[in-house]
Amino acid sequence: MRRALWILLLVGFSLLPQRGPAAVRAERPFALPFAEPPGVSTWFVSQWYGNTVSAFRNRASLYAAGQGLHFGVDFAARCGTIVRAIGDGTVVAVDGPYGAAPHNVVIDHGNGYRSLYGHLLERSPLQVGQKVRRGEPVGEVGDPAGPRCDRAPHLHLEIRDTTMRRAYNPVTLIDADWPRLTLGLRLPGQQFMLSYDDPERWRLPSSQPEVLFGGPRLNDWRGTWPPS
Repeated sequence: MRRALWILLLVGFSLLPQRGPAAVRAERPFALPFAEPPGVSTWFVSQWYGNTVSAFRNRASLYAAGQGLHFGVDFAARCGTIVRAIGDGTVVAVDGPYGAAPHNVVIDHGNGYRSLYGHLLERSPLQVGQKVRRGEPVGEVGDPAGPRCDRAPHLHLEIRDTTMRRAYNPVTLIDADWPRLTLGLRLPGQQFMLSYDDPERWRLPSSQPEVLFGGPRLNDWRGTWPPS
């Protein structure tokens, strides 16, 4: 009888929700990085995370470190648009060694995830060790294409693990109505490259794989649509 009770208890514990990033991910714990609603005059998604057409065509150059994939979500917005923290946390880097020039901020959220805000206009006034709340300002949208901020202003938002070596798909972690955030536009960054060998693979924004920085390329494909 006692042994049977222990078995029941062990089975019960095994069915409890598991902690850690995988469990947190199912809850979509984060918010969008802007206070304003999406629109042509405010902001919109210009490039998804993952095997976008733009990333595939630059997989051996711009995105080589991210296994050939775009390892964040790009939000097109006017320069100077206020960027906000997607969740409560602690600042762990300001202009750290993570790319996304000219300026970036990294926040640790204490749940296995860190968010990176890249291509900021100026160095953020936040300090390493400072506590921030969800929705508080992090910096302003800048332009990695030039100091005049008139070519391709956008926020590059990443969600990584605490080692900063693995990137997760923000679409699966941010609570948002993602389809309408593209405004119905047809940009190369809003489309995914498909392989004729497996056309269902990574076809949707929500189905893109995790990225291990420095790992082998995942998308050295021949026979693709659109043709490359």
